[in-house]
Amino acid sequence: MRQSCLFISMSRLDLVFPAEKLEEFNCGGQLQIYFLFNPVLLFFKKNLRQIFASLEHFGNCHFAQPAQQRNRQYNSVQIYSKTAMSSEPRNRQQTLALRKQFIGASCKLFFPEDPVKIIRAKGQYMYDENGNQYLDCINNVAHVGHCHPEVVKAAHQQNLLLNTNSRYLHDNLVDYAQRLSKTLPEKLCTFYFLNSGSEANDLALRLAQQYTKHKDVIVIDHAYHGHLTSLIDISPYKFRNLDGQKEWVHVAPLPDTYRGLYRENHKDPATAYADEVKKIIDKAHQESRKFAALFAESLPSVAGQIIPPSGYFQKVAEHIHTAGGVFIADEIQVGFGRVGKHFWAFQLQGEDFIPDIVTMGKPIGNGHPVACVATTKEIAEAFSATGVEYFNTFGGNPVSCAIGLTVLDIIEKEQLQAHALHVGNFFMELLNQQKAKHPLIGDIRGVGLFIGVDLVQDQEKRSPASKEAEFIITRLKEEFIMLSTDGPGRNVLKFKPPLCFNTKDAELVVDKLDMILRELEIRKT
Repeated sequence: MRQSCLFISMSRLDLVFPAEKLEEFNCGGQLQIYFLFNPVLLFFKKNLRQIFASLEHFGNCHFAQPAQQRNRQYNSVQIYSKTAMSSEPRNRQQTLALRKQFIGASCKLFFPEDPVKIIRAKGQYMYDENGNQYLDCINNVAHVGHCHPEVVKAAHQQNLLLNTNSRYLHDNLVDYAQRLSKTLPEKLCTFYFLNSGSEANDLALRLAQQYTKHKDVIVIDHAYHGHLTSLIDISPYKFRNLDGQKEWVHVAPLPDTYRGLYRENHKDPATAYADEVKKIIDKAHQESRKFAALFAESLPSVAGQIIPPSGYFQKVAEHIHTAGGVFIADEIQVGFGRVGKHFWAFQLQGEDFIPDIVTMGKPIGNGHPVACVATTKEIAEAFSATGVEYFNTFGGNPVSCAIGLTVLDIIEKEQLQAHALHVGNFFMELLNQQKAKHPLIGDIRGVGLFIGVDLVQDQEKRSPASKEAEFIITRLKEEFIMLSTDGPGRNVLKFKPPLCFNTKDAELVVDKLDMILRELEIRKT
C-alpha cells in the first residue's frame, strides 16, 4: 500500500488541520501523520489529547521533533509514547542499565550479550532506535502483522466507548464467542475468556479435574504449557529444572519421528507412540491412580517444532477416554490458521479427532492480552455445578473482544490461512534445497508457517548442533533477521513469523542462511 506522510506543526494548536484536507491528502493510501513539536511546549497544551484523538481516525499518528522534518524517511522518525512525551529518548545502553536496575534477572532478553532495542513494528518488520529494519521470523503473537491498522483502530474505537468486565451484557462478548464457535467442531460450543495462555491452560486443567473428579494428568515430554505453578507442574520443559516431577504427573515420550523412540523408518509410529501412553495408564491403574486429562500441544513447539505422526492423537484420545479422562489440545502457539491446511492444528490429525477442551492465546489478540478456553456443554455444566462462580476481571472485556473479532475478520479478508499454506510450502521447498547442500541440516519439518530446521553435528548419530545453531541466529541478527532456537538441545531453528510473511521474505532468509552455513563450513576446514 502506498504511504502518505503529513507533517503538522504544533506551535499553534488552535490551528487544527481541517478534516476534509486530511481526506484529500490521503488519496486512498496509508496516511502517516507526524506532529512536529518542541517537547517543552507539551506541558502547556491542555487540548493535546483531544487533537490527537480527532486526527487518529485518519491514519497512524506519531510525534517527531522539528529537526526531523528534514528527514522524511519513515524508518528514521523517532516515535514518542503519548504517555511519556515529555521524556527525552534514551539510547540503548541507558535503557539496558535501567532494565538491569529495575527488572528481575529471570526475565531474559533475546541476544543478552547484544540486545536489540525495538521501538516500533509494522507487518512482519520491527525497527530499532536507529531505524534499522529487522525481519521478524519468530513473533507468532503478531499474527496478522505488527500494529495492523484495523486492529489498532478497533481497540481505539471501543476504548472510546466502554471497557469493563463481563458481568454486564455486551454484544462484543457474545458476537466473539459465536464467531469462534463457527471455526470449531460443533461440540466445542462453550467459551471462557481470559488474558493469557497460561490462564487458559490453568482453567482447562481445573475444568478437566472437576469434570472427571480425578487429578492425574499425562503430558508430552519437553512440553511447556505456561508459567503458573499449576502449569509448571505439567511442563517437563520447566519442572525438570525446579522441584521435579509430581506424583500425579505422567510423562509420555515426545512423538518425534526424527530423533525419538520411533523414527521415520518405523512401520507405524503413531500406534507405537500411542502404546507408550497406554503403558503409562496401565501402570498408574495398578497403583490405583485415576486420570483427569491428557494435555498436549497440537504441534509441540518448545520441544523442537514437532509434527506428530498422523493418527497419533486419535489413538491417544481413545486411551485417555477409556481411562476416564479428557483430551486437552493446547493451540496457544499454533492456532488461527497458522498451519494453512486448517484453522486449528489439531485438525491436521483428521476429522475424526475432536478434543474435549481447546485452549487459545498468543495470536488470538495480535499482541493484545486475550485468551480463551473452548469446551463442551457437559464439561462446562460440571464446572458450574460446584456453585463457585468463575470470574475473570479483564477476561472477555469489550476491547479484547473487539480486537479478537477484528483479527478473525483480517484472517478471512486477507486470506491469511491460504497465504500461510502457500508461503510455507514455498519456504519448505527452499529450505530442503539447502538441506541437500549443507550436512549441518539434519531435518526440515513443518506445516504452513510453523517450521523447524533441525541442525546436527552428525547425520547418522543426529547429535544436536547447539553451538552452531546459536552462531546462526546471532549472525542472522547481524543481517537484520530475527530468529530463535528451540528443542531440548536448542539446536532447532524455529520459524513462526507473522502470517503476512511473504515469499520474498522467505527468499531473503534462505539466502542469508545459505551464506552463514557456508561461513561455518569454511571455519571447520
